[in-house]
Amino acid sequence: MTVEVKIGVQNVARELVIEVDETTEAIEKLVSDAISSEGMLGLTDAKGRRVVVPVAKLAYIEIGRSTAGQVGFRS
Repeated sequence: MTVEVKIGVQNVARELVIEVDETTEAIEKLVSDAISSEGMLGLTDAKGRRVVVPVAKLAYIEIGRSTAGQVGFRS
């Protein structure tokens, strides 16, 4: 299952969007551990790329199911 993680970074207009092959609970634990250690949040996306953000610069994190592959319009 692929989970989409959106990371808001302070003073940056665009959010980071990463698709990871982890559970929502695993991502929450990584975020919690990074915040409690006041270090870096590191995530590896589904393609093997690594993203590292200092927790002092985090504005928000949104964790949800990936919507990739959906086609069509909403009314």
